[in-house]
Amino acid sequence: MRTFELPDSVSGTTVDRILGRQLIRTWEEDGIFQVAATAEQAAATGEALAESRRFFARSLPEKARFVSDLTYSGYIASGEEVTAGEADYSEIFTVCPDIPLSDPRVTDGWPCHGPVPWPDDGYRRAMEAHLREVGEIGEKLLKLVALGLGVEIDRLTRLTRDGWHHMRVLRFPARSATTERGIGAHTDYGLLVIAAQDDVGGLFIRPPVPGEPRRRNWLPEESTAGMYQDDEPWHFVEPEPAVFTVFPGDILQFLTGGRLLSTPHKVRLADRERYTLAYFHEPAFGVTVRPLDGGDEGIHYGRHFTNMFTRCYPDRVTTRRIHEEGRMRLLDQ
Repeated sequence: MRTFELPDSVSGTTVDRILGRQLIRTWEEDGIFQVAATAEQAAATGEALAESRRFFARSLPEKARFVSDLTYSGYIASGEEVTAGEADYSEIFTVCPDIPLSDPRVTDGWPCHGPVPWPDDGYRRAMEAHLREVGEIGEKLLKLVALGLGVEIDRLTRLTRDGWHHMRVLRFPARSATTERGIGAHTDYGLLVIAAQDDVGGLFIRPPVPGEPRRRNWLPEESTAGMYQDDEPWHFVEPEPAVFTVFPGDILQFLTGGRLLSTPHKVRLADRERYTLAYFHEPAFGVTVRPLDGGDEGIHYGRHFTNMFTRCYPDRVTTRRIHEEGRMRLLDQ
């Protein structure tokens, strides 16, 4: 797998443009690349993984306290998440934007908005430090990708001002005699995925296959959940120290008219437990994303995000409140 070192800044130089084209070409061929972590980034990731292990070692009743009916931030028990109608076997703590109860979007009843139910201050500090580091990577990558696509350097980062950046902190159990399924095959709903994993391994990605149709996961009738689950090729992502794995999500496929395809991936359980951090660098909640070629079709990111989460967690208290209070109507305004 190709690994790139990012510059300290991206300003549109000839070197930046060459690097941007290399990133694009690698995604087109492999569906994924790696970014080398700096010492500071690697340290922040290590602290976040350590806090993740500490949190998930708590008892289930204690972990289950950290749930919100306002936001999808918080604990998700193994088996609660569903992909293609089948339960996934991962524990998750989701960290969405931490929005105080006094914020007008919360008092007005916007779906998915509210404070993160942090387990403790140590966990919060570690996750926020990691989010800052990968957020800077996300902004650099989007500038480079824009240059590689031949559009203005800020064409993508304009979408991510006040972005709905979030992270899924995951623990996978060791495989059992009855299952090796961690997470079923799917594509990710957002713009850009930047992931860190420990040394255990379990992530598989499907590269672009010439002539193979790819669905438009933002359309309900074209869900990618379960797509190609048992059909080769799938490539194992070998764990490497001090790197981040990066691949496009559905929004980037939509923006580029399918030039960059959202990368299908899945997780198989290993012979011991595994910890990962999956960060999503996203547009602002209220932004309507339109194709780079100027087409009329648009995706309202907040509605898209909410639809995806209500679909994945149909029985979660957050989903029930959204439906019972008609909170989706606010997005129509």
